[in-house]
Amino acid sequence: MITLYHHPRTRSSRFIFLLEELGTPYEIHRITNIRRPDGSGEVDPGNPHPHGKSPALKDGDTLVWESSAIALYLTDRFVQNGIGPVVGDPLRGAYVSWLSYYAGVMEPAWMSAYMKWEVPRGMAGWVKTDDVMAFINATLAKGPYLLGEKFSAADILVGTTFKMFMGSPLLEPTPLLEAYVKRITDRPAYARAQAKEND
Repeated sequence: MITLYHHPRTRSSRFIFLLEELGTPYEIHRITNIRRPDGSGEVDPGNPHPHGKSPALKDGDTLVWESSAIALYLTDRFVQNGIGPVVGDPLRGAYVSWLSYYAGVMEPAWMSAYMKWEVPRGMAGWVKTDDVMAFINATLAKGPYLLGEKFSAADILVGTTFKMFMGSPLLEPTPLLEAYVKRITDRPAYARAQAKEND
């Protein structure tokens, strides 16, 4: 049985969405406490994430943490709905690249912008949010999803992040981005996940 260690309104919420897309049985273990940006909160001793964060996922004795790793693990483990291109699929390279780009470039770019840190061009392993969005916009201009016509778990990571930040100083709404987020969040699995968010 898959167990998702979840705290509402954190990065773990999108994995309820992914698990609903995959259609595999799972259970949610509600994390009772996490550390907050203001310094409050504490690590839940029942949370197996090495730093007490959310999400973490257990599959029997296998523990997986970090969003991109969980997405890749689940889509490799449960291939029946085609949410992640498998080894040998021509889209596999783009898929694993987008998962890595999300973790290694997008998240650091947004954190740098939020904290008002200057990104040293040519030295950092990531770029400014303007550069990220130029790449995203060019990609989405060619097709409805990051992999073109194929919806994948990479869209779950990116689309739900955009939904969270859309309209904030960090992400200006545009018709292209709004249509992308709507395609992601109009999926029935997203509605099912939202219903389970606070269970």
